Amino acid sequence: MFRPFSLNIKGRLHFYDRPQVMGIVNVTPDSFYAGSRTSGTAAVTATVERMIEDGVDFIDLGGYSSRPGASSVSVEEEMERVRLGLDSIRKVSKDIPVSVDTFRAVVARRSVEEWGADIINDISGGTIDDEMFETVSDLGVPYVMMHMRGTPQTMQQLAEYEDVTAEVIGDLSRKLRKLRLMGAKDVIVDPGFGFGKTTGQNFELMRNIEAFADVFDEPILVGISRKSMITKTLGISSEEALSGTIVLNTLALVRGASFLRVHDVKEAVQAVKLYNLSTF
Repeated sequence: MFRPFSLNIKGRLHFYDRPQVMGIVNVTPDSFYAGSRTSGTAAVTATVERMIEDGVDFIDLGGYSSRPGASSVSVEEEMERVRLGLDSIRKVSKDIPVSVDTFRAVVARRSVEEWGADIINDISGGTIDDEMFETVSDLGVPYVMMHMRGTPQTMQQLAEYEDVTAEVIGDLSRKLRKLRLMGAKDVIVDPGFGFGKTTGQNFELMRNIEAFADVFDEPILVGISRKSMITKTLGISSEEALSGTIVLNTLALVRGASFLRVHDVKEAVQAVKLYNLSTF
């Protein structure tokens, strides 16, 4: 069951009484789902305009593909992509909350201080860049802390767990305590579906989303949009995975998800609306 939550965004406290939809915008040429790739100001602008029309609540911008085995991207290239993306988004809307998907502290800082980002979404949960926790604490922005082992290049070789739910919760709990001691305020917890987990482990986490909601007094973000836990299970491509995504997003809502991170905003917004009418 959804629990209301609040976030401090740029000094203003925002209260959320329903699950939020976060739309994915990738300024990358190699993200796993081709439909999420944008290149250039016009493409980003058109994507964001469509998402806003479809009812998106947050935009999540990425300049570094984190799919399994993705090629590494230089800091300079990632910053240029993120700068272009944020500039394009802000030309469409100055008010839509924007998170930047990065595990690099220097990119996080410049995104917030210079280019207008509101939130940092770190797929590594602070494990790749030792300066990330200090940076987000200093910036005072909401921080999405995701669970992952290794890097995008190595994570799928590290999917060995005795109890994936307990181990992921334990790891995130330790990191959350560290963040709190450093002064971080708003933290959003992401179990990290698809990042260093097998298909079976992903489904075990999906069955146990309620455990995350029970353990953490923080919003829970679920990102399973068109991922391999759907495509491998059903024997389909990511382009064919919309129906499977809707099913799992709906289950995530029932089990307590606060955010749905998605490629397909319109369908996720519809799912949230129907969930709300059915439960409140």
